[in-house]
Amino acid sequence: MEALVIRLSQVDSAAEGAIRVVMFYDTLMRRRVDLPALARASAGLAECVAGIRLHGTGRAVRFAPDGTAATAPPPTPSSTAPITLDEEEIGTVWLERPGATGPLDDMVLERLSIAVAAAVERYGPARTTMADPALVELVVSSDSDEAARARALRLLGFAAEVPVRVVAVRSHLPLDRIGGLLCPARPVKAAPLGDVGVILAASVDAARLPAGVRAGMGAAESPDRSWCEARTALRFTSAREPVVRYEELGALALLAEIPRDVSRDNADVAAIASLAGKGNPEDLETLDAYCATGSLRRAADLLHLHHSSVARRLELIGKTLGIELTEPTGLLRARLALTARRLLLDE
Repeated sequence: MEALVIRLSQVDSAAEGAIRVVMFYDTLMRRRVDLPALARASAGLAECVAGIRLHGTGRAVRFAPDGTAATAPPPTPSSTAPITLDEEEIGTVWLERPGATGPLDDMVLERLSIAVAAAVERYGPARTTMADPALVELVVSSDSDEAARARALRLLGFAAEVPVRVVAVRSHLPLDRIGGLLCPARPVKAAPLGDVGVILAASVDAARLPAGVRAGMGAAESPDRSWCEARTALRFTSAREPVVRYEELGALALLAEIPRDVSRDNADVAAIASLAGKGNPEDLETLDAYCATGSLRRAADLLHLHHSSVARRLELIGKTLGIELTEPTGLLRARLALTARRLLLDE
């Protein structure tokens, strides 16, 4: 290998050099070398420090041209390239050339990234987050038997003793990014199922979710039941409460079982729908804040208004709805009607 590196470093012809770079990495891939060996060989070929970092581990592998591990703090890379596996970026490779970039640096990094992706796929569960939707569906489907579910989990990289949390999400952000944020320590897998994204993870840190993501979290140990719970919890999410855990719904979860026609025909739900149809979003926002806090002053703080302004609004809203909002029963009716309408909108 050292002799090949020496010969390639002395090539003058760009075209011939590119061909030999391809041959060089083909040889390394046939020998099934690991990541440190790839970084070491690339450093010798490029005659500068070469580095590899996988997003899943966060650890960098860096070698100097003499074959020793690079220990000095890394400078700004002279050139970089993404590592892609299954159409997902899983890491980065780079060169740390002190002077101008070499004529074959881009080719070296391209072939190095391909070789790294092959090594990652070969030596253990892929670090990608996006998974085959068919496998994920086998895990969460109520029609799957336990043997098929267990096999699908193994293929996705989950050990038998690892608990699996199920999350249903809606967001404009890529699912792999959301999955990585929810469970940075891995394992985590994600796939779209219809108009809802499903994330399977060993653990979930909801505090890491970015703004704009709606997430429902299941609680059951069985993934199929947990998926059903997660989808139900997702229906209860709102701009004010973007993350809902099924176990925290309690008896409210029963509202999701009510037939839509029955909810739609209820007088309180119809009154809320009529209020929303009048085109004044401030009314619904005020009512929602009051129902969420149960307090005039806390609702005023939430809305950044004086409590007297909120009181006047609620008085008018109560007359429109035909509900005495200052009474406990009226507050409960308004909250249930708001929730039922939210579930109807999630059709």
